Amino acid sequence: MIFKNMINQNLAIILLSTFALSACAKTTNETQAPSTHQKNVSPELQAQIQKLLEKTKKNMIFVEGGTFMMGDFDHYDSKIDSKPVHKVTLDSFSMSAYKATYADLDIYSAATNTPKVVSTESLSSKARYPNSSAGVSWQEGRNYCQWLGIQLKLDIDLPTEAQWEYAARNRGQKIHFPTNTGKIENGVNVWSFEQRIQLRKKYKAPKSLISEVGQYPPSALGFYDLMTDNYEWMLDWYAADYYQYSPEKNPQGPKAGTKKVLRSAKPLDGQTLQMGEGLTVRRSHAHPNQPLDFDEEFKGVINPNFENSVRCVVNQTKKIM
Repeated sequence: MIFKNMINQNLAIILLSTFALSACAKTTNETQAPSTHQKNVSPELQAQIQKLLEKTKKNMIFVEGGTFMMGDFDHYDSKIDSKPVHKVTLDSFSMSAYKATYADLDIYSAATNTPKVVSTESLSSKARYPNSSAGVSWQEGRNYCQWLGIQLKLDIDLPTEAQWEYAARNRGQKIHFPTNTGKIENGVNVWSFEQRIQLRKKYKAPKSLISEVGQYPPSALGFYDLMTDNYEWMLDWYAADYYQYSPEKNPQGPKAGTKKVLRSAKPLDGQTLQMGEGLTVRRSHAHPNQPLDFDEEFKGVINPNFENSVRCVVNQTKKIM
């Protein structure tokens, strides 16, 4: 018994030492100077990485900061968590014109030697197309944005929901839908149901509706697909009553929670979006650490993050280019 206890104690010491070394290594790595050059990658991959970084900078739209009344300003939203309307003041920032695509995330995965998002063995992968907005978990989305930031030496992260709504409403104007006109014109500035069906046939996709970014006019500020083609993860924790105590200056959500805020909507048609899903003030939420698959009987079939995407921001008060 004494010998067994000694072995257990030694094992515990070894494990703790390993953990401490790992923690030290992590701290050291986080303080290293960022670089756009990836180690142990082919020239072809390095060229792809560089192209992605250049595209990322080019697609960042500068949004001048200001003060606006955040929330359901015209009582269009049937949900109570978009109320009350409250004053918010934001610093200037830049936000990507597009949601990140599978083509973008695949370059990131290859560069970081991490698994591709949305398992290629799942049913969800059958609608996994290069120009579709990539389905990611909250952490995968944030890792991607922060990786871009390290490469570009910029403070890149997920947007706060205040930043997202401010940008979607053209710097806080009273705009109900984030289109080029502020209105939904079915089949003109957003997908119609028939166009969704044709897109599915084009890719010979399964019955679920799929996304294809940048196919309709951008908002007045230049942002594409703010209303649909997958939800977008926000930095904030979600609380239904957060608007009752949100600070005015650069709010970032509650300090803790169980779910993260989502904005935008899954692939839908204009008529459906008109009913509320497409509103600039509509809030959604989901657990940030959803399992890769549903229950055991559906294992390897459907990824619950398939309809959750990412659009990065640069937290810098000056234009990056």
